[in-house]
Amino acid sequence: MRQIPLLYEDNDYLAINKPVGVLVHKTPLERSPDALFAVELLHKQLGYKVYPLHRIDRPTSGVLLFAKNAPAASRLQPEFAGTSIKKEYLAIVRGYMPQAHALIDQPLAKDLEFELQDAQTEYWTLAQTEIPFPSSNRYTSSRYSLVKIYPHTGRMHQIRRHFAHLRHYIIGDKTHGDNKQNKFFDRHFQMRYMLLHAWKLTFNHPESNEKITIQAPVPTHFQEMSQNLGWEPREFFP
Repeated sequence: MRQIPLLYEDNDYLAINKPVGVLVHKTPLERSPDALFAVELLHKQLGYKVYPLHRIDRPTSGVLLFAKNAPAASRLQPEFAGTSIKKEYLAIVRGYMPQAHALIDQPLAKDLEFELQDAQTEYWTLAQTEIPFPSSNRYTSSRYSLVKIYPHTGRMHQIRRHFAHLRHYIIGDKTHGDNKQNKFFDRHFQMRYMLLHAWKLTFNHPESNEKITIQAPVPTHFQEMSQNLGWEPREFFP
């Protein structure tokens, strides 16, 4: 595998643009000998241990922040449990969103015991399109939206589950998405990726208190899919 691109680095922290298909670190649930883990890849690439400060799902690309030492991790990691760190995502979803800007306030089950946790996801509709191809038997055309997303809380698969709750499924999501839409995109566009990208991350540096914003370039498959749907990528994510 090629080296993982670094987006930001200082004495204590570094950020990468995580490729699709890479896990953050090892988990008992992943036993494949071919699995890739960002922590291991960075250790080999950089020659020292790194400490992940948060997670993004394996099929999601984008900004992933690490500490370069344990004290730096201890200073910043607790902030991810609050609201001082802002994460912004981009996604392509099924249908026209009901509002240009709204907050999804829907509790999500934490585990198999169905313990509910508060969860809020804010979104902005950046663009909409209707293409003259049917993705189901009900309509002769198909509608999609490009959205910017800010999760106020950090529940497991929160963004994917919230958009599924609205039935505006994220395209390519094989766990919480719409299988008909996924098959349509595979058949019509040869697109098999989930179209969710961790675009920006903003935090206050614990040492300098400087506001740091890190942006991950949108992956090629996301840009190409945007063009296929009639949007100019540079207009929305230059």
